Amino acid sequence: MNVSRIALAGGVAASTVLLLAGTASAHVSVQPQGEAAKGGYATVNFKVPNERDNASTVKLEVNFPTDHPLASVSPQPVAGWKIEVTKSKLAEPLEVHGKKINEAVSKVTWTADDSGIEPGFFQQFPLSVGQLPEDADQLVFKALQTYSNKEVVRWIEEPTEGGEEPESPAPVLALTAPAADAHGAAADDKSGGTDEAKETTASSEDTSSSGTDDTARVLGVVGIVVGIAGVAFGVLAGRRRSA
Repeated sequence: MNVSRIALAGGVAASTVLLLAGTASAHVSVQPQGEAAKGGYATVNFKVPNERDNASTVKLEVNFPTDHPLASVSPQPVAGWKIEVTKSKLAEPLEVHGKKINEAVSKVTWTADDSGIEPGFFQQFPLSVGQLPEDADQLVFKALQTYSNKEVVRWIEEPTEGGEEPESPAPVLALTAPAADAHGAAADDKSGGTDEAKETTASSEDTSSSGTDDTARVLGVVGIVVGIAGVAFGVLAGRRRSA
């Protein structure tokens, strides 16, 4: 009986860990393409998974930090989505490349024209942002995810250093050390680069995302198989001891 209990516990534990790991990562997040260096410009992707089985994600609202306003925010068109950029006046003007900026983007909203992000899928929303602050290690973007059934999930909880991940964490963009050629990189980013470079970046991003999702599915299946094998082994061991 001890053998069967150990096998059953091991199988259930393996399956539970994998399932919980998949659930914990299923939230709105933001990642840079490459690095987001302090003082420079970067292209970032907001990744939005659909966490519901009976509704589609039809709207994403991303609010920008007010303590470190960004003077330049340019969204990349996303097929099937309408984009609205909202600007607000600044309490104190920003100086960018010798010019004073009196307003900055405070919110970007994507609204689906059709079905949106259906169950079992995710969508990425790219933005070119800058000039990134030099006196911060990260930027927190509070986001609202709206479903077709009118449910709104508020990804607004800020993580604390050394603490557990909140239930509904806000997307956090980690900033890296300033690049030696930060100003040159900024100019290149604002110009948009070549079409070939854009296609290469998009292809790499899609491949990376696909590989991560495939790995998660494989690990999930392995966990379930291990659990079933453990239960079967326990039952057989119990029968042998009884005989």
